[in-house]
Amino acid sequence: MIDTTIDVINKLGLHARASGKLIEVTTKFRSSIQIGKGDKLVDAKNIMSLLMLGAGKGTTLRLVIDGADEEKALEEIQTLFAAKFYEAE
Repeated sequence: MIDTTIDVINKLGLHARASGKLIEVTTKFRSSIQIGKGDKLVDAKNIMSLLMLGAGKGTTLRLVIDGADEEKALEEIQTLFAAKFYEAE
């Protein structure tokens, strides 16, 4: 099990388009992927749950991944966040 944090660095935060891109990544994996603030974690494969987080720029999110492909899932999620969800700034 991986339990780490990730920072939201894109200008608009985890809004609808960014959440959709995150869903595209998370749903490729069999591992359980949860994201949230502190102990309030939500399913990172559920768009409504992600939108309800209200994670704006500068938010540090907790990321918990558990499963056979957890390392690859973490790598792809970190890449997506680092690329600022491939949005034009």
